[in-house]
Amino acid sequence: MRKITIAILALIVVAMLIPVGFSGEVNSVVVTYGEATHANSNYKSTVDNFFTNQAHVDLNSAESKIISASDVNKISTGITGKTYSSNQILSSALLDLNDNDNLEVSVDKSKITTITGDMYISALKSAGITKGHVYVTSPVTATGESALAGIMNSYEAATNVEIPESVKEAATDEIHTQAEIVDNSGVDADKLSKLVNDVKQEVSKDNVTDHNTIVNIINNYVQTNNINITNTDIENLADSIEQVQNVQGDVNYYKGQVSDFMGTASDSGFSLDGLLNWIKSFINGI
Repeated sequence: MRKITIAILALIVVAMLIPVGFSGEVNSVVVTYGEATHANSNYKSTVDNFFTNQAHVDLNSAESKIISASDVNKISTGITGKTYSSNQILSSALLDLNDNDNLEVSVDKSKITTITGDMYISALKSAGITKGHVYVTSPVTATGESALAGIMNSYEAATNVEIPESVKEAATDEIHTQAEIVDNSGVDADKLSKLVNDVKQEVSKDNVTDHNTIVNIINNYVQTNNINITNTDIENLADSIEQVQNVQGDVNYYKGQVSDFMGTASDSGFSLDGLLNWIKSFINGI
């Protein structure tokens, strides 16, 4: 009887500790379709076939959402100065949080022409996202820039936690800046992505927020790795990385909100999985 009482009390503790918005029925697989893709049955079929073959999931049991031009423009207009129309939103993404030991992004290189898997990973980590397997494709060739809005929307749907707008803007700006440099300078996308990642790590380690200091760090990496980009590119990269640094408070808040969904312990050291296993040990012993 005493074991049963302790187990019941422990379950009450769990209920009190689980954050608001957490549900036992987490949407661990979420698909986001660009609205132009969703509106065309052939396009949608092409995208669905890619997801099924690559992710090996049942799309019928996955939650699906449509990413509209207004969704993309809400974030991108102030960054790119562009306004996208409905027929331009083609990129689509699938998030599988069941496969969440690390963050991994698989890109359909036959359709996504500019944004690489490493670029998505870098931008998502800037947003505080470190878990899950993401798949990105399009029914026709596309840059892949609009897919980031869908990916972040997928994480919101899967965890029922909104990503702060400032964080979305910083991640989107990072993707756009790299895409623009690749397009204008012809620099190798993988080399540029590694450069950005290395600079971000150094800037984060030393908590650098000064623009000129970030420019000097980028210049050092550019020269060391013999990467041919312009001074304007370097300034734009510095602006983007500086923006990422300036939203770290919002990033840390978001990470705290989704820590249980991502399978990590909270700041207090509390582990939901550990506590549930402890309760099971009592029940199994009854």
